[in-house]
Amino acid sequence: MKKTPLQQVKEQFESKEKLIDAVKKLATDELWLDRVNDTKGLEKVSNAKLLRLHSVLETVKKDFGSRAKLIASIAELEKRTKDEAFQTRLEGHSLPRLLDEQRAAAKRAAKPTKPKAAKKKVARSKKAKAKAKAA
Repeated sequence: MKKTPLQQVKEQFESKEKLIDAVKKLATDELWLDRVNDTKGLEKVSNAKLLRLHSVLETVKKDFGSRAKLIASIAELEKRTKDEAFQTRLEGHSLPRLLDEQRAAAKRAAKPTKPKAAKKKVARSKKAKAKAKAA
């Protein structure tokens, strides 16, 4: 049975406050675009979103180290390393969106390209061949 977000928070962090502190600790300037409402803050964000945000921040920090390296990885996978407009556009995206784009690009890059199929010869019966010649 799948656990609810509240159960996951209590199991991993003991309380929502500790989860928020963990997210704030990971949300450095090199990883995070601060778009949080100043009056409400992270305290009003749901447990599910906080858990997702924490896992994304941990993954990016562990695998890439910074937002800039993640963007460079996406550009390299998409074969658009010299396209500065593309990279500038990516800089405006949220971290979870960037991570999803990187995973999708990696999946596309790993997928082998199929060669175009040659036209299949249709096996015809003797009657069909004779009809085709007559026509």
